[in-house]
Amino acid sequence: MADHARKRRSPRRRGEHVVSRKHPFGRLVRRIPLLVWLVLVWLLLWGTYDPGTAFFGVLVGVLVIASFPAPPIATDIRMRPLRLVQLLGALAWDLVASTVRVSWHAVVQGPRARAAIVAVTLITDSDHLMAMVANAVSLAPGNFVLQLDRGNRICYVYALGCHADPSARVRGEVLAWERRVVRAVGTAEQVRMVERGYRGEVD
Repeated sequence: MADHARKRRSPRRRGEHVVSRKHPFGRLVRRIPLLVWLVLVWLLLWGTYDPGTAFFGVLVGVLVIASFPAPPIATDIRMRPLRLVQLLGALAWDLVASTVRVSWHAVVQGPRARAAIVAVTLITDSDHLMAMVANAVSLAPGNFVLQLDRGNRICYVYALGCHADPSARVRGEVLAWERRVVRAVGTAEQVRMVERGYRGEVD
């Protein structure tokens, strides 16, 4: 009976990240980003940025967090500052290059510009990484993720300005974004996984 009770009280299962109830201060610290975001939204709604408005924004934010407690979410994201800066630089460059490319297709080809929908299977299996890759692909004009097949790790990408066989180009671009994202915020195992997949694509 005692063993059964201990099993019922045990909060950890494989693949889960459970926050212990013995550290309320730690839970409070993890909710500070949410509080900052709520205060920022409060200031933007009022349109004034004086200390009094900020003070009441903090009070409202604390009230909202206390009244509607959200379960803490633990992720396996690992921030690498240098890789993150490289990722942001690649996003900025792709934004400029894609804008020029789409503008060229619009001016030269007009309504005759070709488009395609390409299914790309990602290498990693993480909700957060898939969402980041989809946002990176969709940020610049020209490519857009229409749908994510979470179970099969497939991104359905709408690509503008395609040639006869756009699948290889679009697939290479999406996997390159996945590699950049994983190298910036993925775990060591995920980095090794995408590096092996990248070498397989090159070979």
